[in-house]
Amino acid sequence: MDRSEALQKALTEQFSSAAADMASRLERTKGDLRQQVSDRLGEGFTQVRSAVEEQMKAGRQEQSERLAETRSELTGAMALTTSALKTEFDRLNQQTAESLESIRERVDAKLMAITEQVQSKLDQNIKEGFAQFEKVQQHLRAAEEQLRQVGAIGDSINDLNNLLKLPHLRGQFGEASLERLLSDFLPAHMFEMQCSVNGGGRVDAMINFPDRRLPIDAKFPREQVLAFFEESTKEELDDARVEFVRVMKAEAKRIRAYIHPEHGTTEIALMYLPSETLYMEAVRNRELADWLNQQHVFPVSPNTLLMTLHTISLVHKWYEVATRFEKSRQELAKAQKSFDHFQNQFENVGKSLGKAQEAFDKASTHLKTYRGRVSALSGQEQLELDSAGDNSLPLTDKASA
Repeated sequence: MDRSEALQKALTEQFSSAAADMASRLERTKGDLRQQVSDRLGEGFTQVRSAVEEQMKAGRQEQSERLAETRSELTGAMALTTSALKTEFDRLNQQTAESLESIRERVDAKLMAITEQVQSKLDQNIKEGFAQFEKVQQHLRAAEEQLRQVGAIGDSINDLNNLLKLPHLRGQFGEASLERLLSDFLPAHMFEMQCSVNGGGRVDAMINFPDRRLPIDAKFPREQVLAFFEESTKEELDDARVEFVRVMKAEAKRIRAYIHPEHGTTEIALMYLPSETLYMEAVRNRELADWLNQQHVFPVSPNTLLMTLHTISLVHKWYEVATRFEKSRQELAKAQKSFDHFQNQFENVGKSLGKAQEAFDKASTHLKTYRGRVSALSGQEQLELDSAGDNSLPLTDKASA
């Protein structure tokens, strides 16, 4: 046991010394190799540097030669290009000059044409201006003539105004205006002028409906409301409005007396005011308008009466159409009744013809039977019967037909 341990120890020491010796040798060998590699690398780098320097020198020389050749080629090419460009520039300059000359000629021609057109247009405008000036002068002369006519109309209006200051002429003016409107929009049989009313009085106009009559009375209280038609102060206008309300109520009471539904009039009456100013004053006063509505008296102006008459005319036309339609319907009903009666009679005739046909068929059957019996009795009689039968056959066929 001790010997083996000693042997092991001896072997271990030998191995350790051998390993140390081997490591020292390897270290020396590594250093030698490093030195050799370094020397070889230095020699290689030196050779490579020399080769590269020689190649670079040769390349620089070759590049210089090529650059010189390229420079000479570029110089020749630039000379050729310069010559070609100069030639092209000369040609372009010539073409540009020719084009500019052509453009200048066309522009001159167009300017000349435009100048001629402008001159012609100016001449035409001057002529038209003179013509318009002549027309203006004519219009001015016509306007002057119209002004003279307006002056004459103003004088006529003043004369009319002076005439209307008379009460009976104002009444005639209102009645004439009312009659003109009625005759323009209604047929003659639909209205009456100066019509008597049951219960007393005479109304200016009465519109006739199928079962009623509408009274219309014209009123023109000009003197009481003169401030409405002239330049007046506010106090004068207020006084005129108060007087207007009083006059309108008094006239409405008179017109209210014409309303007699039990005698065939409508339940309302119209007060015709031949002035739009008077009508506007009547409808603007809310209290007066309500009072007139309670009295069943409604004021109308020429414009509102015109629309009212137009509506009445349309309603009258529709009423006539409806009346004619009703008459046509009654006539159609009568025609339908007559046609039904004719149809019944025709059916009765058909039944009678059917019965006659049945009787004829029975008689024909009996005749054939009798003829057969007679034929059996005598041949001669048979011939006579045949001859008679030939003569009677067309009649039989005609009857059958």
